[in-house]
Amino acid sequence: MSEKRELPIAPESRAPEPVTPESATLDSLEPTGPEIRSWRLISTLGIAGAMAGLAIVLVFGWAEPRIKAHRAAALRAAVEEVLGAPQSYATLFVIDGSLSAELPAGADSASFDQIYLGYDADGRSMGFAIPGEQPGYQDIIGLIFGYDAEADRLLGMKVLESKETPGLGDKIEKDSSFVRAFRGVVPPIDGVKAGRGEGKETEVDMITGATISSRTVIEIINRRMETVGPMIQAYMQNSAGSDVVAAEEGA
Repeated sequence: MSEKRELPIAPESRAPEPVTPESATLDSLEPTGPEIRSWRLISTLGIAGAMAGLAIVLVFGWAEPRIKAHRAAALRAAVEEVLGAPQSYATLFVIDGSLSAELPAGADSASFDQIYLGYDADGRSMGFAIPGEQPGYQDIIGLIFGYDAEADRLLGMKVLESKETPGLGDKIEKDSSFVRAFRGVVPPIDGVKAGRGEGKETEVDMITGATISSRTVIEIINRRMETVGPMIQAYMQNSAGSDVVAAEEGA
């Protein structure tokens, strides 16, 4: 009979135990790279921040006068458009509920409501250009309109700022028939649906599909006229009185 041979038993192979938060030591979690000193990191961030701030200041200083010049040119063109190309115009400031051509000593003109009085080549008044703004359907709508105080009629309207929906709300500035409708209209304006008006001189047809935007334009004009209309009438009366006195003194 053959003898039974015992086979050697291989030692059990064991998988390495996973490192768990409980088994991990602080030494194993510490970074092994070179140490970065905190003062060096802070100084680097400080230098980068200073350079970025300097760049912003330099760009702003370069751009600010150009931005102001562009805005002044755009305003001048808008005033000329809504007043019918005046020879010149003067800025009037709303101060304590009345219009004045002079500011208080040391006052900043940007902090006062402003309107513009246009003159023809003979120095006669051509009308007032009145800016205004309020929220529309998408964002703020800013505009300027001309007003003939003697005839109590609008001379024109121009949108200065608008982010209304392209193809719909932006028609308040691109629809020439809507823009022309403000010439000769008598305030306060009544916004009516297109084709449903009665032909009154106070009516303006709103834009189909953009009634909110077109109604906002009308509301801006009506609210501005409600605010500055009485001031304009008072200013015209005072100016007429001053002219009469000057004429009598000159005689």
